[in-house]
Amino acid sequence: MTLTTENILLVGSILLFLSIVFGKTSYRFGVPTLLLFVGVGMLAGSEGIGGISFDNPRTTQFIGIVALNFILFSGGLDTNWKTIRPVLGQGIMLSTLGVLLTAITLGAFIYYVIPGFNLYESMLLGAIVSSTDAAAVFSILRSKSLLLKTNLKPTLELESGSNDPMAYVLTIVFLSLVQEPDKIVWEVVLIFFQQMIIGGVAGFVFGKLSEVTINRIKLDFEGMYPVLLIALMFFTFSATDFIGGNGFLAIYICGVLLGNKELTNKKTIVSVFDGLAWLMQIVLFLTLGLLVFPSQVYQVTGVGLLISIFLIFVARPVSVLISLIPFKMKRRRRMYISWVGLKGAVPIVFATYPLLAGIENANMIFNIVFFISITSIIIQGTSLPIVARWLDVALPEDFTPDIKEVEEKMAIAPHSTLQEIDVQPNYYAVGKKIGELKMPESTFIVVIKRAGEYIRPGGSTVIESKDRLMIYTNEMSDYKRIKQCIKRPVDVPLDNAV
Repeated sequence: MTLTTENILLVGSILLFLSIVFGKTSYRFGVPTLLLFVGVGMLAGSEGIGGISFDNPRTTQFIGIVALNFILFSGGLDTNWKTIRPVLGQGIMLSTLGVLLTAITLGAFIYYVIPGFNLYESMLLGAIVSSTDAAAVFSILRSKSLLLKTNLKPTLELESGSNDPMAYVLTIVFLSLVQEPDKIVWEVVLIFFQQMIIGGVAGFVFGKLSEVTINRIKLDFEGMYPVLLIALMFFTFSATDFIGGNGFLAIYICGVLLGNKELTNKKTIVSVFDGLAWLMQIVLFLTLGLLVFPSQVYQVTGVGLLISIFLIFVARPVSVLISLIPFKMKRRRRMYISWVGLKGAVPIVFATYPLLAGIENANMIFNIVFFISITSIIIQGTSLPIVARWLDVALPEDFTPDIKEVEEKMAIAPHSTLQEIDVQPNYYAVGKKIGELKMPESTFIVVIKRAGEYIRPGGSTVIESKDRLMIYTNEMSDYKRIKQCIKRPVDVPLDNAV
């Protein structure tokens, strides 16, 4: 079957429906949705049961760029600045230095171990697979009703949402070196800083302009505001790219800025973009599944598996450990961050750039990248809950009903957060019932860890010294009040507590 203007809507609607149905199944059983969406595309492709002929990297790249605009911008809108501010340094280091170290470490391994690649081609392949995929990571965590302790969730969200621009810049830089090996190194470094600096500044400027535009323009219909923001989003990306900046970084920063401002009809805007982001993910994954030829991927299985193992067990952990050296963090949490290096659709989209550039090993690079992404989903994606419990960064399985309740609340309130507090002997809360603490109404204690055992708390539960409290709150701004209720010395009144 060949896609035509007459049948594309019929075929597209069928594939979209199947993806949603399979996605629901994958959510229930913890199978990564990305794997299901790509699988539907492969089954419908030229080598699958659907027999749809599709071999157009340019169209795929265009769909990928449009989809990434929506995915990154929506991710920015859902990012709570108050939540990520405490982990801003960690997130920036992981999304910049971490990505760079991953690309260089993996590129060096490919150059010295894998035959057939020169230095720049090796670095190009390393750059393409150097970023992580937030949507895939958290769809798995939520499907398993798994909640992470302290600030792990916002750290992973920030890294995953902001590291794609760095990987994109590295991909473009090394691709230009593959095409022009004699290019002077300082020119490449200049391109890198130009992309990142202009992209960051443009994202902030266009974010401010978008805020003013949305709040001052008066539209007759509420549904027009998301349409207006779509226009502003695409303008931010294209204008930034036109002046030599990184458009992906610009729209993410623009989204974060707008997501933390008061906007006209903001609830409608966020809801619409959340749905559009899901639609774009499905369309993108389906397209990538249609583009790939399983028989060609099978030919690179040996090489792809070797690179995947090195990436998962060496390159990613090394880059994370080095990037987090300046920060205080327990080793088990560093280890879990290094394990959450899940690949998604972004590397496969980036792999279309060598195809369109027509470099010698473009097809091999694309197939290896596709294999690495699928392998990462299977190995890391399905084991995230197990590793989280093994490293003691997740709540215990015994509290599944309570965890589900919190998960539902967090899905409704994207600015919600979980925090840990270790109760010291001089804290006001010692010897007090939970109901006596006068905590904010939007806050409750999920679980108490006491002497190695977990307790389901109630209003009459008495807090003891050395308890570890896992606390849920709708807003990070309430956390200061929570600390006042629990941590203030016994002789300090609540209203005078700092």
